[in-house]
Amino acid sequence: MAMKEVVLLDSWACPFSMRVRIALAQKGVDYESKEEDLLLPKSELLLKLNPVHKKIPVLIHNDRPVCESLVILQYVDEVWNHTNPLLPFDPYQRAQARFWADFIEKKTFETTQRVWATKGEEQEVGKKEFIDHFKFLEQQLGDKPYFGGDSFGYVDVVLIPFYSWFYAFETLGDFKIEESCPKIIAWAKRCMQKENVASSLPDQEKVYEFVLAYRKKLGVD
Repeated sequence: MAMKEVVLLDSWACPFSMRVRIALAQKGVDYESKEEDLLLPKSELLLKLNPVHKKIPVLIHNDRPVCESLVILQYVDEVWNHTNPLLPFDPYQRAQARFWADFIEKKTFETTQRVWATKGEEQEVGKKEFIDHFKFLEQQLGDKPYFGGDSFGYVDVVLIPFYSWFYAFETLGDFKIEESCPKIIAWAKRCMQKENVASSLPDQEKVYEFVLAYRKKLGVD
């Protein structure tokens, strides 16, 4: 059987894969998902298609791979540009969206790891950094419905997948994100009212069970 025109090397619990699933759903792109189990060794297909980083997601379009979630999102936006743009048209606003996406990529993800993949003093430091970073994001959000303004866009797609991990962060870190960042929680709930978002994100308790298994694999517990 021939593969579809669009294939995604995916993993249900991976926030970076969730970004791509949301973007493809927003654009109405039909695709085939090939699941990678994050608790098992990486597949030969993944290692062949992404030999540099050896990570998911990988988007395969017409047999050509595109790697790294932020690059994939921009590719999807450019190829399927007839509907639901992710990035704004204005060059300055596009630059701002890319800046905050880069912030999330380089700062926020690292601090989430400290919350769920460590314990003790290191985890406490991670929790403080986590809240500090999300307060920065709250300032950027301001009173807007979405990061780009009135419409759900690029930065929202980049950040919202982490919401599916919030229950795991809070349970393992013994804290409540809403107490420090109520606007982020309100924004996340607004995003989750969108069918394309809700259908692309897994259940939070299922993610928590996965995180417990991953902590065991890492030797944290």
